[in-house]
Amino acid sequence: MATGAGTGSRAGRMRGERARGPSAALDMALRRRPALALLLLLRGCLLGAVNLKSSNRNPVVQEFESVELSCIITDSQTSDPRIEWKKIQDAQTTYVYFDNKIQGDLAGRAELLGKTSLKIWNVTRTDSALYRCEVVARDDRKEIDEIVIELTVQVKPVSPVCRVPRAVPAGKAATLTCQEGEGSPRPRYSWYRDDVPLPTDSRANPRFRNSSFLFDAETGTLVFSAVHKEDSGRYYCIASNDAGSARCEEQEMEVYDLNIGGIIGGVLVVLAVLALITAGICCAYRRGYFINKQDGDSYKNPGRPDGVNYIRTDEEGDFRHKSSFVI
Repeated sequence: MATGAGTGSRAGRMRGERARGPSAALDMALRRRPALALLLLLRGCLLGAVNLKSSNRNPVVQEFESVELSCIITDSQTSDPRIEWKKIQDAQTTYVYFDNKIQGDLAGRAELLGKTSLKIWNVTRTDSALYRCEVVARDDRKEIDEIVIELTVQVKPVSPVCRVPRAVPAGKAATLTCQEGEGSPRPRYSWYRDDVPLPTDSRANPRFRNSSFLFDAETGTLVFSAVHKEDSGRYYCIASNDAGSARCEEQEMEVYDLNIGGIIGGVLVVLAVLALITAGICCAYRRGYFINKQDGDSYKNPGRPDGVNYIRTDEEGDFRHKSSFVI
């Protein structure tokens, strides 16, 4: 009897579920599987919403090449959505594609590719910026979506400007510089001596144990704290980045020894010459070679009587002056 009662109870529950219909069965299934319920809820929210994606959000291209800024509509119920592209650079936002045509500095070298993507020809370094693709779909529940793409334009370095001292005394400091201002991204530098690359620190390589220098690959500065004869050679620098590299012309640096004995000897010779010149001048003064015996303003006329002095003037000629003359 107990078995019959249990069987009858299960049959009654089944008849009750069938009586409540399929909605009750779905409700029961959702209660038993909450993950399924969440999935169905998200699907219902996404239906009728415009969504965008990009195949490459960080394109990198070299200068003067072409590039595609990918913007793809994945979901939308609107057959003719409104498309806009904007350029964001130096905290300023400008239109690139608006009112169904290319705008700004991209006019004539860009076009809309497919339905929403943007293709740019002959890119320049000024095109490096953020580009925002905006889509407005009026027939969708979620009408607006946007995606931001960062474009990087690489520029190959040009020949750097190198400065190498021609001659440096042994034991003295020396600085070699290398600068390049066109490459993008900013290039790194490397120095060479007689076609041999130099390390950033001479102490790190036994080959340069007789040198004492430090090299900064970011600034291109090579500094010798004290040069040696082994540091003589032909130097050049290479600037390189992801787009390429360029080098400057070789320049020779000579390290010479200071001849201390020769310098002292030369100083002594100069002092001896100065002493001889001084002695000669003193001797000439003693013998009266530099004394002026005749006064050009007053003279005694040999044709006049003694005791009378004559003073010559330009206007009066000879003026006779006697001691008895009273003013």
